[in-house]
Amino acid sequence: MVGKEQESEIMVGKEQARAKVTHSIVFVTGEASPYAKSGGLGDVCGSLPVALAARGHRVMVVMPRYLNGTSDKNYSNAFYTKKHIRIPCFGGDHEVTFFHEYRDSVDWVFVDHPSYHRPGNLYGDKFGAYGDNQFRYTLLCYAACEAPLVLELGGYIYGQNCMFVVNDWHASLVPVLLAAKYRPFGVYKDSRSILVIHNLAHQGVEPASTYPDLGLPPEWYGALEWVFPEWARRHALDKGEAVNFLKGAVVTADRIVTVSKGYSWEVTTAEGGQGLDELLSSRKSVLNGIVNGIDINDWNPATDEHIPYHYSADDLSGKAKCKAALQKELGLPIRPDVPLIGFIGRLDYQKGIDLIKLIMPNLMQDDIQFVMLGSGDPELEDWMRSTESNFRDKFRGWVGFSVPVSHRMTAGCDILLMPSRFEPCGLNQLYAMQYGTVPVVHATGGLRDTVENFNPFGDDGEQGTGWAFAPLTTENMLWTLRTVISTYREHKSSWEGLMKRGMSKDFTWDHAAEQYEQIFQWAFIDQPYVR
Repeated sequence: MVGKEQESEIMVGKEQARAKVTHSIVFVTGEASPYAKSGGLGDVCGSLPVALAARGHRVMVVMPRYLNGTSDKNYSNAFYTKKHIRIPCFGGDHEVTFFHEYRDSVDWVFVDHPSYHRPGNLYGDKFGAYGDNQFRYTLLCYAACEAPLVLELGGYIYGQNCMFVVNDWHASLVPVLLAAKYRPFGVYKDSRSILVIHNLAHQGVEPASTYPDLGLPPEWYGALEWVFPEWARRHALDKGEAVNFLKGAVVTADRIVTVSKGYSWEVTTAEGGQGLDELLSSRKSVLNGIVNGIDINDWNPATDEHIPYHYSADDLSGKAKCKAALQKELGLPIRPDVPLIGFIGRLDYQKGIDLIKLIMPNLMQDDIQFVMLGSGDPELEDWMRSTESNFRDKFRGWVGFSVPVSHRMTAGCDILLMPSRFEPCGLNQLYAMQYGTVPVVHATGGLRDTVENFNPFGDDGEQGTGWAFAPLTTENMLWTLRTVISTYREHKSSWEGLMKRGMSKDFTWDHAAEQYEQIFQWAFIDQPYVR
Protein backbone atom coordinates (compact mmCIF):
# COMPACT_ATOMS: atom_id res chain seq x y z
CA MET A 1 0.00 0.00 0.00
CA VAL A 2 2.84 2.38 0.81
CA GLY A 3 4.19 1.86 -2.71
CA LYS A 4 0.78 2.63 -4.25
CA GLU A 5 0.39 5.79 -2.16
CA GLN A 6 3.82 7.04 -3.19
CA GLU A 7 3.10 6.35 -6.85
CA SER A 8 -0.14 8.31 -6.64
CA GLU A 9 1.71 11.17 -4.94
CA ILE A 10 4.20 11.18 -7.82
CA MET A 11 1.36 11.35 -10.34
CA VAL A 12 -0.36 14.17 -8.46
CA GLY A 13 2.92 16.08 -8.45
CA LYS A 14 3.13 15.66 -12.23
CA GLU A 15 -0.41 16.99 -12.74
CA GLN A 16 0.24 20.06 -10.62
CA ALA A 17 3.36 21.11 -12.57
CA ARG A 18 1.89 22.59 -15.75
CA ALA A 19 3.72 24.51 -18.46
CA LYS A 20 2.94 28.23 -18.79
CA VAL A 21 2.97 27.97 -22.60
CA THR A 22 2.13 24.70 -24.35
CA HIS A 23 3.38 23.50 -27.74
CA SER A 24 2.79 20.78 -30.29
CA ILE A 25 6.01 18.77 -29.98
CA VAL A 26 7.21 16.10 -32.42
CA PHE A 27 10.04 13.85 -31.23
CA VAL A 28 11.90 12.02 -34.00
CA THR A 29 14.10 9.14 -32.89
CA GLY A 30 15.57 5.82 -33.92
CA GLU A 31 14.42 4.19 -30.67
CA ALA A 32 12.16 4.73 -27.66
CA SER A 33 11.55 2.52 -24.65
CA PRO A 34 9.62 0.25 -24.19
CA TYR A 35 9.15 -0.36 -27.93
CA ALA A 36 12.78 -0.53 -29.05
CA LYS A 37 15.89 0.29 -27.05
CA SER A 38 19.63 -0.20 -27.38
CA GLY A 39 20.89 2.42 -24.93
CA GLY A 40 20.30 5.76 -23.23
CA LEU A 41 18.65 7.29 -26.33
CA GLY A 42 15.76 4.84 -25.91
CA ASP A 43 15.38 5.76 -22.24
CA VAL A 44 15.25 9.50 -22.98
CA CYS A 45 12.77 9.22 -25.87
CA GLY A 46 10.59 6.88 -23.83
CA SER A 47 10.40 9.14 -20.77
CA LEU A 48 10.87 12.82 -21.73
CA PRO A 49 7.81 12.92 -24.06
CA VAL A 50 5.65 11.50 -21.24
CA ALA A 51 6.95 14.16 -18.82
CA LEU A 52 6.24 16.95 -21.33
CA ALA A 53 2.73 15.61 -22.02
CA ALA A 54 2.05 15.57 -18.27
CA ARG A 55 2.92 19.26 -18.22
CA GLY A 56 0.20 20.03 -20.80
CA HIS A 57 1.97 19.80 -24.17
CA ARG A 58 0.63 17.84 -27.13
CA VAL A 59 3.39 15.34 -27.89
CA MET A 60 4.02 12.93 -30.76
CA VAL A 61 6.94 10.49 -30.99
CA VAL A 62 7.86 9.24 -34.49
CA MET A 63 10.05 6.13 -34.72
CA PRO A 64 10.40 3.03 -36.92
CA ARG A 65 8.19 -0.02 -36.41
CA TYR A 66 10.94 -2.59 -35.95
CA LEU A 67 9.75 -6.17 -36.42
CA ASN A 68 12.48 -8.69 -35.66
CA GLY A 69 10.44 -11.69 -34.54
CA THR A 70 11.25 -11.28 -30.82
CA SER A 71 10.01 -7.85 -29.75
CA ASP A 72 7.02 -7.64 -32.14
CA LYS A 73 4.60 -7.82 -29.20
CA ASN A 74 5.82 -4.35 -28.13
CA TYR A 75 3.73 -2.90 -30.97
CA SER A 76 0.65 -5.04 -30.33
CA ASN A 77 -1.45 -2.06 -29.13
CA ALA A 78 -0.60 0.12 -32.14
CA PHE A 79 -3.33 0.26 -34.77
CA TYR A 80 -3.02 0.75 -38.52
CA THR A 81 -3.94 4.35 -39.42
CA LYS A 82 -4.68 3.59 -43.13
CA LYS A 83 -2.41 6.51 -44.04
CA HIS A 84 0.16 5.87 -46.77
CA ILE A 85 2.72 8.32 -48.12
CA ARG A 86 5.20 7.97 -50.97
CA ILE A 87 8.71 9.25 -50.34
CA PRO A 88 10.86 10.33 -53.34
CA CYS A 89 14.41 9.19 -52.58
CA PHE A 90 16.99 6.55 -53.49
CA GLY A 91 15.94 6.35 -57.12
CA GLY A 92 12.22 5.85 -56.69
CA ASP A 93 9.05 6.41 -54.68
CA HIS A 94 9.00 4.35 -51.50
CA GLU A 95 5.70 3.79 -49.73
CA VAL A 96 5.54 3.91 -45.93
CA THR A 97 2.54 3.53 -43.66
CA PHE A 98 1.83 4.70 -40.13
CA PHE A 99 0.74 2.86 -36.99
CA HIS A 100 -0.46 4.72 -33.90
CA GLU A 101 -0.79 4.07 -30.16
CA TYR A 102 -2.03 6.61 -27.62
CA ARG A 103 -0.34 5.89 -24.29
CA ASP A 104 0.48 8.09 -21.28
CA SER A 105 -1.07 11.10 -23.09
CA VAL A 106 1.50 10.75 -25.91
CA ASP A 107 0.87 9.89 -29.57
CA TRP A 108 3.35 7.11 -30.39
CA VAL A 109 3.61 6.96 -34.20
CA PHE A 110 5.42 4.05 -35.85
CA VAL A 111 6.68 4.31 -39.42
CA ASP A 112 6.28 0.99 -41.21
CA HIS A 113 8.44 -0.15 -44.11
CA PRO A 114 9.96 -3.54 -45.07
CA SER A 115 13.49 -2.24 -44.29
CA TYR A 116 12.54 -2.18 -40.56
CA HIS A 117 11.48 -5.85 -40.63
CA ARG A 118 14.54 -8.03 -40.14
CA PRO A 119 16.22 -10.14 -37.46
CA GLY A 120 19.09 -8.67 -35.47
CA ASN A 121 19.13 -5.52 -33.39
CA LEU A 122 17.97 -2.03 -34.39
CA TYR A 123 21.00 -0.88 -36.35
CA GLY A 124 22.85 -4.05 -37.32
CA ASP A 125 23.44 -7.74 -36.74
CA LYS A 126 26.39 -10.01 -35.94
CA PHE A 127 28.06 -8.94 -39.21
CA GLY A 128 28.04 -5.23 -38.27
CA ALA A 129 25.87 -2.21 -39.09
CA TYR A 130 23.28 -2.65 -41.83
CA GLY A 131 24.47 -1.36 -45.20
CA ASP A 132 21.19 0.47 -45.84
CA ASN A 133 20.93 2.42 -42.57
CA GLN A 134 21.17 5.70 -44.49
CA PHE A 135 18.12 4.67 -46.54
CA ARG A 136 16.17 3.45 -43.46
CA TYR A 137 16.61 6.72 -41.54
CA THR A 138 16.10 8.94 -44.57
CA LEU A 139 12.64 7.34 -44.81
CA LEU A 140 12.11 8.02 -41.08
CA CYS A 141 12.97 11.72 -41.47
CA TYR A 142 10.68 12.24 -44.48
CA ALA A 143 7.85 10.41 -42.71
CA ALA A 144 8.35 12.49 -39.54
CA CYS A 145 7.99 15.70 -41.57
CA GLU A 146 4.75 14.45 -43.12
CA ALA A 147 3.17 12.94 -39.99
CA PRO A 148 2.02 16.25 -38.39
CA LEU A 149 0.38 17.23 -41.69
CA VAL A 150 -1.44 13.99 -42.58
CA LEU A 151 -2.22 12.08 -39.37
CA GLU A 152 -5.48 12.97 -37.65
CA LEU A 153 -4.66 11.87 -34.11
CA GLY A 154 -7.47 12.36 -31.63
CA GLY A 155 -9.55 13.90 -34.41
CA TYR A 156 -7.21 16.60 -35.70
CA ILE A 157 -3.71 17.02 -37.12
CA TYR A 158 -0.75 18.60 -35.32
CA GLY A 159 -0.37 21.14 -38.12
CA GLN A 160 2.55 23.31 -39.13
CA ASN A 161 3.30 25.17 -35.90
CA CYS A 162 5.38 22.34 -34.42
CA MET A 163 8.50 22.01 -32.34
CA PHE A 164 10.58 19.19 -33.83
CA VAL A 165 12.95 17.54 -31.33
CA VAL A 166 15.39 15.48 -33.42
CA ASN A 167 17.60 12.97 -31.64
CA ASP A 168 21.06 11.97 -32.87
CA TRP A 169 21.98 11.27 -36.49
CA HIS A 170 19.00 9.00 -37.24
CA ALA A 171 16.67 12.04 -37.17
CA SER A 172 19.16 14.69 -38.31
CA LEU A 173 17.80 15.06 -41.83
CA VAL A 174 14.57 16.59 -40.43
CA PRO A 175 15.87 20.20 -39.98
CA VAL A 176 17.54 19.98 -43.40
CA LEU A 177 14.25 18.87 -45.01
CA LEU A 178 12.32 21.64 -43.26
CA ALA A 179 14.75 24.23 -44.63
CA ALA A 180 15.23 22.77 -48.11
CA LYS A 181 11.88 21.22 -49.07
CA TYR A 182 9.14 22.77 -46.91
CA ARG A 183 9.86 26.40 -45.96
CA PRO A 184 10.59 27.51 -49.57
CA PHE A 185 6.94 26.60 -50.29
CA GLY A 186 5.51 28.31 -47.18
CA VAL A 187 5.10 25.09 -45.17
CA TYR A 188 6.42 24.84 -41.59
CA LYS A 189 7.56 28.46 -41.72
CA ASP A 190 6.48 28.85 -38.06
CA SER A 191 7.95 25.55 -36.90
CA ARG A 192 11.25 25.20 -35.05
CA SER A 193 13.71 22.33 -34.64
CA ILE A 194 16.00 21.35 -31.79
CA LEU A 195 18.85 18.87 -32.25
CA VAL A 196 19.54 16.73 -29.17
CA ILE A 197 23.00 15.15 -29.22
CA HIS A 198 23.15 12.02 -27.07
CA ASN A 199 26.44 10.71 -28.43
CA LEU A 200 28.53 12.68 -30.93
CA ALA A 201 30.56 9.60 -31.85
CA HIS A 202 27.80 8.42 -34.21
CA GLN A 203 27.21 10.88 -37.05
CA GLY A 204 25.68 8.94 -39.97
CA VAL A 205 28.58 9.42 -42.40
CA GLU A 206 28.32 7.87 -45.88
CA PRO A 207 30.15 8.43 -49.23
CA ALA A 208 29.45 11.73 -50.99
CA SER A 209 28.14 9.76 -53.99
CA THR A 210 25.02 8.93 -51.96
CA TYR A 211 23.89 12.58 -51.76
CA PRO A 212 21.62 12.42 -54.89
CA ASP A 213 19.79 9.50 -53.25
CA LEU A 214 18.55 11.73 -50.42
CA GLY A 215 16.13 13.65 -52.68
CA LEU A 216 17.51 17.05 -51.62
CA PRO A 217 18.11 19.95 -54.04
CA PRO A 218 21.73 19.99 -55.37
CA GLU A 219 22.41 23.41 -53.79
CA TRP A 220 21.97 21.90 -50.31
CA TYR A 221 24.96 19.60 -50.68
CA GLY A 222 27.10 22.01 -48.63
CA ALA A 223 24.90 21.49 -45.57
CA LEU A 224 25.84 17.81 -45.42
CA GLU A 225 29.30 18.03 -47.01
CA TRP A 226 32.01 16.38 -44.97
CA VAL A 227 35.69 15.82 -45.78
CA PHE A 228 37.73 13.34 -43.79
CA PRO A 229 41.20 14.52 -42.70
CA GLU A 230 44.08 12.98 -44.67
CA TRP A 231 45.06 10.57 -41.91
CA ALA A 232 41.56 9.03 -41.95
CA ARG A 233 41.50 8.32 -45.69
CA ARG A 234 41.86 4.79 -47.01
CA HIS A 235 44.42 5.37 -49.79
CA ALA A 236 46.32 8.08 -51.67
CA LEU A 237 43.55 8.61 -54.25
CA ASP A 238 40.78 8.84 -51.63
CA LYS A 239 39.54 12.45 -51.48
CA GLY A 240 37.74 11.78 -48.19
CA GLU A 241 34.47 13.28 -49.48
CA ALA A 242 31.34 12.24 -47.59
CA VAL A 243 27.90 13.34 -46.42
CA ASN A 244 27.31 13.68 -42.70
CA PHE A 245 23.71 13.62 -41.40
CA LEU A 246 24.54 15.01 -37.96
CA LYS A 247 26.50 17.88 -39.46
CA GLY A 248 23.43 18.74 -41.55
CA ALA A 249 21.38 19.15 -38.37
CA VAL A 250 24.13 21.15 -36.61
CA VAL A 251 24.05 23.77 -39.40
CA THR A 252 20.25 23.92 -39.86
CA ALA A 253 18.62 23.30 -36.44
CA ASP A 254 17.36 26.32 -34.52
CA ARG A 255 18.91 25.20 -31.23
CA ILE A 256 21.23 22.42 -30.09
CA VAL A 257 21.03 20.54 -26.78
CA THR A 258 23.44 17.98 -25.33
CA VAL A 259 22.56 15.64 -22.48
CA SER A 260 24.63 17.48 -19.87
CA LYS A 261 26.23 20.90 -19.39
CA GLY A 262 29.70 19.37 -19.25
CA TYR A 263 29.17 17.56 -22.55
CA SER A 264 27.96 20.80 -24.20
CA TRP A 265 31.43 22.20 -23.50
CA GLU A 266 33.31 19.01 -24.40
CA VAL A 267 31.77 18.84 -27.91
CA THR A 268 33.33 22.23 -28.70
CA THR A 269 36.85 20.95 -27.95
CA ALA A 270 39.18 19.12 -30.35
CA GLU A 271 39.29 16.15 -27.96
CA GLY A 272 35.53 15.73 -27.61
CA GLY A 273 34.18 17.28 -30.81
CA GLN A 274 34.69 14.25 -33.09
CA GLY A 275 35.58 16.58 -35.97
CA LEU A 276 32.53 18.83 -35.45
CA ASP A 277 34.09 20.98 -32.70
CA GLU A 278 34.63 24.08 -34.88
CA LEU A 279 31.08 23.98 -36.24
CA LEU A 280 29.61 23.48 -32.77
CA SER A 281 31.79 26.28 -31.40
CA SER A 282 30.42 28.60 -34.08
CA ARG A 283 26.89 27.83 -32.78
CA LYS A 284 27.83 28.12 -29.11
CA SER A 285 25.21 30.86 -28.56
CA VAL A 286 22.40 28.33 -29.13
CA LEU A 287 24.13 25.32 -27.53
CA ASN A 288 22.86 24.19 -24.11
CA GLY A 289 23.17 21.15 -21.88
CA ILE A 290 20.33 19.50 -19.94
CA VAL A 291 20.98 16.46 -17.76
CA ASN A 292 18.71 13.49 -18.47
CA GLY A 293 16.20 12.50 -15.82
CA ILE A 294 15.35 9.12 -14.37
CA ASP A 295 11.97 7.42 -14.29
CA ILE A 296 10.97 7.70 -10.64
CA ASN A 297 8.34 4.98 -11.04
CA ASP A 298 11.00 2.47 -12.18
CA TRP A 299 13.89 3.67 -10.01
CA ASN A 300 12.62 4.33 -6.51
CA PRO A 301 13.98 2.35 -3.52
CA ALA A 302 10.67 2.84 -1.70
CA THR A 303 8.62 1.05 -4.41
CA ASP A 304 11.09 -0.92 -6.59
CA GLU A 305 9.59 -4.33 -7.39
CA HIS A 306 13.02 -5.84 -8.20
CA ILE A 307 14.62 -5.36 -4.77
CA PRO A 308 13.87 -7.55 -1.73
CA TYR A 309 13.58 -4.73 0.84
CA HIS A 310 12.34 -1.16 0.45
CA TYR A 311 13.85 1.90 2.11
CA SER A 312 14.04 5.70 1.91
CA ALA A 313 16.25 8.57 3.06
CA ASP A 314 14.23 8.66 6.33
CA ASP A 315 14.69 4.95 7.02
CA LEU A 316 17.84 3.37 5.57
CA SER A 317 17.51 0.02 7.36
CA GLY A 318 16.30 -1.70 4.19
CA LYS A 319 19.56 -0.86 2.36
CA ALA A 320 21.66 -3.00 4.73
CA LYS A 321 19.19 -5.86 4.18
CA CYS A 322 19.47 -5.40 0.39
CA LYS A 323 23.26 -5.61 0.71
CA ALA A 324 23.07 -8.85 2.70
CA ALA A 325 20.57 -10.28 0.19
CA LEU A 326 22.87 -9.38 -2.75
CA GLN A 327 25.88 -10.97 -1.02
CA LYS A 328 23.83 -14.11 -0.43
CA GLU A 329 22.53 -14.20 -4.02
CA LEU A 330 26.04 -13.88 -5.46
CA GLY A 331 27.59 -16.35 -3.01
CA LEU A 332 29.81 -13.80 -1.27
CA PRO A 333 30.44 -13.86 2.51
CA ILE A 334 27.62 -11.92 4.21
CA ARG A 335 29.60 -9.17 5.93
CA PRO A 336 27.90 -5.83 6.63
CA ASP A 337 31.23 -4.21 7.61
CA VAL A 338 32.93 -4.80 4.22
CA PRO A 339 32.51 -2.11 1.54
CA LEU A 340 30.76 -3.60 -1.51
CA ILE A 341 31.87 -1.89 -4.75
CA GLY A 342 29.86 -2.33 -7.95
CA PHE A 343 30.23 -1.70 -11.67
CA ILE A 344 27.31 -1.85 -14.13
CA GLY A 345 27.79 -1.21 -17.85
CA ARG A 346 29.23 -2.26 -21.20
CA LEU A 347 32.62 -3.91 -21.15
CA ASP A 348 34.49 -1.64 -23.54
CA TYR A 349 37.23 0.96 -23.78
CA GLN A 350 34.88 3.94 -23.27
CA LYS A 351 33.77 2.66 -19.87
CA GLY A 352 37.37 2.38 -18.57
CA ILE A 353 37.20 -1.37 -17.91
CA ASP A 354 40.87 -1.77 -18.88
CA LEU A 355 41.79 0.48 -15.93
CA ILE A 356 39.61 -1.53 -13.54
CA LYS A 357 41.42 -4.62 -14.79
CA LEU A 358 44.81 -3.03 -14.06
CA ILE A 359 43.98 -1.97 -10.47
CA MET A 360 42.15 -5.19 -9.54
CA PRO A 361 45.22 -7.13 -8.24
CA ASN A 362 46.02 -4.22 -5.89
CA LEU A 363 42.39 -3.71 -4.88
CA MET A 364 41.93 -7.38 -4.08
CA GLN A 365 44.63 -7.06 -1.39
CA ASP A 366 42.23 -4.86 0.59
CA ASP A 367 39.34 -6.18 2.67
CA ILE A 368 36.60 -5.36 0.15
CA GLN A 369 34.10 -7.04 -2.17
CA PHE A 370 33.70 -6.15 -5.87
CA VAL A 371 30.81 -7.10 -8.18
CA MET A 372 30.48 -6.41 -11.92
CA LEU A 373 27.54 -6.70 -14.31
CA GLY A 374 27.94 -6.29 -18.06
CA SER A 375 28.84 -7.73 -21.43
CA GLY A 376 30.87 -6.63 -24.42
CA ASP A 377 34.51 -7.34 -25.25
CA PRO A 378 34.96 -11.16 -25.11
CA GLU A 379 38.47 -10.78 -23.65
CA LEU A 380 37.12 -8.68 -20.78
CA GLU A 381 34.29 -11.16 -20.23
CA ASP A 382 36.91 -13.92 -19.89
CA TRP A 383 38.93 -11.72 -17.53
CA MET A 384 35.85 -11.32 -15.29
CA ARG A 385 35.41 -15.09 -15.16
CA SER A 386 39.07 -15.76 -14.34
CA THR A 387 39.18 -13.02 -11.67
CA GLU A 388 36.12 -14.57 -10.03
CA SER A 389 37.82 -17.97 -9.92
CA ASN A 390 40.97 -16.43 -8.40
CA PHE A 391 39.14 -14.38 -5.74
CA ARG A 392 36.11 -16.49 -4.85
CA ASP A 393 35.38 -14.66 -1.59
CA LYS A 394 35.88 -11.11 -2.93
CA PHE A 395 34.87 -10.83 -6.60
CA ARG A 396 31.84 -11.70 -8.71
CA GLY A 397 31.41 -11.05 -12.43
CA TRP A 398 27.96 -11.44 -14.02
CA VAL A 399 28.50 -11.68 -17.79
CA GLY A 400 25.41 -10.46 -19.64
CA PHE A 401 22.75 -7.97 -18.62
CA SER A 402 19.72 -8.36 -16.37
CA VAL A 403 17.43 -5.51 -15.38
CA PRO A 404 16.40 -7.09 -12.03
CA VAL A 405 20.06 -7.78 -11.14
CA SER A 406 21.05 -4.19 -12.03
CA HIS A 407 18.36 -2.91 -9.64
CA ARG A 408 19.48 -5.28 -6.85
CA MET A 409 23.13 -4.27 -7.37
CA THR A 410 22.26 -0.57 -7.32
CA ALA A 411 20.40 -1.07 -4.03
CA GLY A 412 22.87 -3.51 -2.45
CA CYS A 413 26.24 -1.93 -3.23
CA ASP A 414 27.82 0.73 -1.03
CA ILE A 415 29.87 2.26 -3.86
CA LEU A 416 29.34 2.48 -7.64
CA LEU A 417 32.48 2.87 -9.76
CA MET A 418 32.22 4.66 -13.16
CA PRO A 419 35.68 5.39 -14.63
CA SER A 420 34.33 6.29 -18.11
CA ARG A 421 36.74 7.99 -20.50
CA PHE A 422 33.82 10.08 -21.77
CA GLU A 423 30.17 10.05 -20.75
CA PRO A 424 27.70 12.44 -22.42
CA CYS A 425 25.31 12.10 -19.47
CA GLY A 426 25.39 8.75 -17.71
CA LEU A 427 22.39 7.31 -15.88
CA ASN A 428 23.90 4.77 -13.50
CA GLN A 429 25.35 7.45 -11.23
CA LEU A 430 21.86 9.03 -11.01
CA TYR A 431 20.30 5.66 -10.14
CA ALA A 432 23.03 5.07 -7.56
CA MET A 433 22.42 8.38 -5.76
CA GLN A 434 18.67 7.73 -5.81
CA TYR A 435 19.37 4.43 -3.99
CA GLY A 436 21.88 5.82 -1.47
CA THR A 437 24.84 4.21 -3.24
CA VAL A 438 27.82 6.56 -3.35
CA PRO A 439 29.20 7.13 -6.89
CA VAL A 440 32.94 7.29 -7.59
CA VAL A 441 33.35 8.65 -11.13
CA HIS A 442 35.85 10.11 -13.57
CA ALA A 443 35.15 13.86 -13.76
CA THR A 444 33.97 14.02 -17.38
CA GLY A 445 30.77 15.09 -19.19
CA GLY A 446 27.58 14.40 -17.28
CA LEU A 447 29.45 12.61 -14.48
CA ARG A 448 31.19 15.86 -13.54
CA ASP A 449 27.86 17.72 -13.66
CA THR A 450 25.88 15.36 -11.47
CA VAL A 451 28.33 14.06 -8.84
CA GLU A 452 29.39 16.71 -6.33
CA ASN A 453 32.77 16.00 -4.73
CA PHE A 454 32.68 15.15 -1.05
CA ASN A 455 33.97 18.02 1.09
CA PRO A 456 33.99 17.37 4.85
CA PHE A 457 34.89 21.02 5.55
CA GLY A 458 32.30 22.94 3.53
CA ASP A 459 30.93 26.34 4.52
CA ASP A 460 27.64 24.77 5.65
CA GLY A 461 29.16 21.62 7.09
CA GLU A 462 29.78 18.52 5.02
CA GLN A 463 28.95 18.76 1.31
CA GLY A 464 28.92 16.50 -1.72
CA THR A 465 27.29 13.32 -2.99
CA GLY A 466 30.33 11.27 -4.07
CA TRP A 467 33.81 11.47 -5.56
CA ALA A 468 34.71 12.77 -9.04
CA PHE A 469 38.39 12.24 -9.78
CA ALA A 470 40.71 13.45 -12.55
CA PRO A 471 42.96 12.75 -14.36
CA LEU A 472 41.91 9.23 -15.32
CA THR A 473 44.93 7.12 -14.30
CA THR A 474 45.21 3.82 -12.44
CA GLU A 475 47.14 5.50 -9.61
CA ASN A 476 44.54 8.24 -9.16
CA MET A 477 41.60 5.83 -9.33
CA LEU A 478 43.19 3.47 -6.78
CA TRP A 479 44.07 6.34 -4.43
CA THR A 480 40.49 7.73 -4.70
CA LEU A 481 38.94 4.30 -4.04
CA ARG A 482 41.12 3.81 -0.96
CA THR A 483 40.08 7.24 0.31
CA VAL A 484 36.44 6.26 -0.23
CA ILE A 485 36.94 2.91 1.54
CA SER A 486 38.57 4.55 4.56
CA THR A 487 35.73 7.10 4.74
CA TYR A 488 33.22 4.22 4.68
CA ARG A 489 35.02 2.37 7.50
CA GLU A 490 36.03 5.24 9.77
CA HIS A 491 33.42 7.99 9.31
CA LYS A 492 29.97 6.35 9.44
CA SER A 493 28.07 9.60 10.08
CA SER A 494 29.78 11.29 7.10
CA TRP A 495 28.91 8.28 4.94
CA GLU A 496 25.26 8.44 5.95
CA GLY A 497 25.27 12.15 5.08
CA LEU A 498 26.64 11.32 1.59
CA MET A 499 23.86 8.77 1.08
CA LYS A 500 21.07 11.09 2.21
CA ARG A 501 22.29 14.08 0.15
CA GLY A 502 22.37 11.88 -2.95
CA MET A 503 18.88 10.54 -2.27
CA SER A 504 17.49 14.05 -1.84
CA LYS A 505 18.65 15.25 -5.29
CA ASP A 506 15.94 15.96 -7.89
CA PHE A 507 16.80 13.99 -11.03
CA THR A 508 13.19 13.50 -12.15
CA TRP A 509 12.12 13.88 -15.77
CA ASP A 510 9.75 16.65 -14.71
CA HIS A 511 12.77 18.73 -13.69
CA ALA A 512 14.44 18.05 -17.08
CA ALA A 513 11.18 18.79 -18.95
CA GLU A 514 10.99 22.22 -17.31
CA GLN A 515 14.45 23.05 -18.68
CA TYR A 516 13.48 21.84 -22.17
CA GLU A 517 10.50 24.24 -22.04
CA GLN A 518 12.93 27.11 -21.59
CA ILE A 519 14.78 25.99 -24.75
CA PHE A 520 11.45 25.84 -26.64
CA GLN A 521 10.69 29.39 -25.52
CA TRP A 522 14.06 30.67 -26.73
CA ALA A 523 13.66 28.87 -30.08
CA PHE A 524 10.28 30.50 -30.74
CA ILE A 525 11.56 33.97 -29.76
CA ASP A 526 14.06 33.88 -32.65
CA GLN A 527 13.20 33.62 -36.32
CA PRO A 528 13.91 30.17 -37.85
CA TYR A 529 17.68 29.81 -38.24
CA VAL A 530 17.28 28.79 -41.91
CA ARG A 531 14.36 30.52 -43.63
